[in-house]
Amino acid sequence: MQDPSTPSSPAKPPLWGVAGFTVAYIVAAVVASLLGGNGEFVFYIVVMLVLIAAIGLLHSRVTLSAPILWALSVWGLLHMAGGLVPVPGGWPYDGDQAVLYSLWLVPGHLKYDQIVHAYGFGTTTWVCWHVLSHSLRAPDGAAIRPSLGLLILCVAAGIGFGALNEVIEFIAVLSLPSTNVGGYVNTGWDLISNLAGATLAAITIRLCSRQGG
Repeated sequence: MQDPSTPSSPAKPPLWGVAGFTVAYIVAAVVASLLGGNGEFVFYIVVMLVLIAAIGLLHSRVTLSAPILWALSVWGLLHMAGGLVPVPGGWPYDGDQAVLYSLWLVPGHLKYDQIVHAYGFGTTTWVCWHVLSHSLRAPDGAAIRPSLGLLILCVAAGIGFGALNEVIEFIAVLSLPSTNVGGYVNTGWDLISNLAGATLAAITIRLCSRQGG
């Protein structure tokens, strides 16, 4: 079984599908934010556009596989939905805004927000490994294997990007009159979720590598 994070061919995957999917939900998010007067998500949409441009630049330098591109796009969709899709009446949520990001999946224990953090920064860790594995070669010229040390480095990078996300959220708190970012405890759980997702991604990469022989 081939490691999905290290495609053998350098050919760029077709982008029309993932690009169209991403543009569609970004446009829908812009319309929903403007119609709802949601200044916070106008800010986040601008951040999303910057990130999409950065991913495009990365893809032009180190070809990202189609599964990675789709995983990143789905993360963006989950993020947009989290701040804009209202929670149905009677469903449990935490905070002042009844949107998906505040929804309790397991009341008092697990929120939608935490799942998105784990998924998103697990995907980021996967991207970090992809870039690292395509930038380095073993002494004999073969592709490098996901050793414990390299995976720890990728996990550290993944949770580092997660910490950068918290900085962006803090800027939103300072810049906007009302946000759904949450307080110190919420930030702590976000960081724990980032670590959990990054660690799970590293374990998955290691297991896929072993199955690939």
